[in-house]
Amino acid sequence: MFRAIGPCYGRVRAMIDDKGRRIREAGPSTPVEILGLNAVPNAGEVAVGTENDRVAREFAETFISEGREKLLEETKAKLTLDGLFSQIQAGNLKELNLIIKADVQGSAEAVKQSMLKLSNDEVVVKVIHSGVGAINESDVILASASRAIIIGFNVRPDAMAKSVSEREKVDIKLYNVIYQAIEDVEAAMKGMLDPIFEERVIGHGTVRQTFKASGVGVIAGTFVMDGVFQRGCKIRLTRNGEQLFDGPIATLKRFKDDVKEVREGYECGIVLEKWNDIQEEDMLEAYKMVEVPR
Repeated sequence: MFRAIGPCYGRVRAMIDDKGRRIREAGPSTPVEILGLNAVPNAGEVAVGTENDRVAREFAETFISEGREKLLEETKAKLTLDGLFSQIQAGNLKELNLIIKADVQGSAEAVKQSMLKLSNDEVVVKVIHSGVGAINESDVILASASRAIIIGFNVRPDAMAKSVSEREKVDIKLYNVIYQAIEDVEAAMKGMLDPIFEERVIGHGTVRQTFKASGVGVIAGTFVMDGVFQRGCKIRLTRNGEQLFDGPIATLKRFKDDVKEVREGYECGIVLEKWNDIQEEDMLEAYKMVEVPR
């Protein structure tokens, strides 16, 4: 007897009942263990008996083809649920798609639940497919279509899956310890997060003199009281305690030369970007935005 069970097929070489005895036939509602399939089917798959190997293989291939189309359609639909895709497009939310394959159903479910718990307010982890058995071609095609990473737990890709993954540049990660998979996914999520910047004040100065230059604007002759003024930093200009300007330096000079920085105790010429309302005794505070580690 040949069998097709979901995407798996093969000749039934032995049947074992719930007491460990080999049997030749099993009636309705009889639990049996079947030996001879080419892979491990998922729980809940329908078994079909066929007369020969060719028919069994055709059943399995049809199931794989239909299942692949169904998964692709489900993936497209999920991307639009609850406005998730529009949020990602707007930059409000990012997603990390995963496909999980494991040696047994219990492991696949454990890995899946561990991954889903990693979702946070900025990145959502989506397991678009999970199953039992070796990583196959349909897994890779789905991963390519949905830009997913494949997580294999105690399984490996078959020859076709490996070839297609190299061609499609699909990332396959293999593990035998769950926490290592969790660490790698957390690292991937961290790389997707937008950087956090904080303001860092780097110096203070006072305007001692102003000059007008055609084509340039007003140049503020500034004495650096503490810290440093740097090219590319931002300036807050205050007058009598009121902030009038907050923006970048357009030009930083020492005498006639453009310079990268001017330190405490030295004078410099500063042109503020698109701002010419500068007077003597105006106070300048230099700062820059610095990326901080998460």
